[in-house]
Amino acid sequence: MTKIRMTPQSSGERTQRSGLLALGLLLGGVFQVGNAFAQSAPKPDWNTADIPSQAGRIFLVTGGTSGMGYEDAKALAGAGARVVIAARNPARGEAAIARIREAHPVAQVAFEAVDLADLASVRALGARLNTTLPRLDGLINNAAIMAPPERTTSADGFEAQLATNYLGHFALTAEVLPLLRKSDAARVVTLSSIAAARGRIDFDDLQSERAYDPYAAYAQSKLAGLMFAFELQRRSEAEGWGIQSFAAHPGVAVTELIERGPGLDSAFGRNWARDRDQYHSPAQGALSTLYAATAVEAQAGQYYGPAGDDERRGPLGLATVPAAARDADTAARLWSVSEDLTGARFPSRKR
Repeated sequence: MTKIRMTPQSSGERTQRSGLLALGLLLGGVFQVGNAFAQSAPKPDWNTADIPSQAGRIFLVTGGTSGMGYEDAKALAGAGARVVIAARNPARGEAAIARIREAHPVAQVAFEAVDLADLASVRALGARLNTTLPRLDGLINNAAIMAPPERTTSADGFEAQLATNYLGHFALTAEVLPLLRKSDAARVVTLSSIAAARGRIDFDDLQSERAYDPYAAYAQSKLAGLMFAFELQRRSEAEGWGIQSFAAHPGVAVTELIERGPGLDSAFGRNWARDRDQYHSPAQGALSTLYAATAVEAQAGQYYGPAGDDERRGPLGLATVPAAARDADTAARLWSVSEDLTGARFPSRKR
């Protein structure tokens, strides 16, 4: 169970106003961003039938018991990979495995418990995997929470969205880096969101202690993840880690994220539900991640997502990179702060 304590720092009125504003942010609106990197775009109609054989490859998928994480695990197992689903709830994990095996009877899939909002749990998972796995060929940093109305904190005292969506994955990546380096073609895919376009890394109030806006905190966490994906690629190249880092976002997909976050009865939830038939299914939302994780043509350091309707849905393409995510100096500072906060350390020739 996630160890979370409540700290009442937002009024219902402010949350509702923020929710209505964020609806335009997350489900549409105009991006204040730069153009996508000049790289070749994926085939627009790429789908799971195009996944090359993953036989002999080992993947770790966080949040793989439902939504897009489940679809990632299912597709990878169907392509022959050995898949480890890492999530909080063992019962949901076993149910997910049973569903995957209904579709793929010989699927190699297992469950490992982890709470990304508890760094002790992340370290314990890393220790288990480093003992039991020969290597890791792919890590999909997928798990997320979105916009809880009241500010909550993790077991380590961090704002819950920053902890779950970013810091937990930062620490997990460091923990399993030795396994990734044993692979001859390791990939790390970190999930971001179109919300990252409105995000800002507020080093003066990183934990939203002075003022908590649930949607701003969500956007910050997703921008942090996107910056991490790019910085991980830069450092892998500089340090010779031999891994490839990618970022992806699903557009807007119909998952449990809204129900578990702002709630279906919130102003945001009601507006989202009204248009939900227009959005991606979890399987459609997972395609950008699966492309980054498996496609031979996928390019390290790239950001993939749907290419239509302000990137909320549509065929697979290159995602637009927010201007803030291009700031290498801020990304390096965020990396250093994240190491200090989590205690995680990546190998460096400078140390």
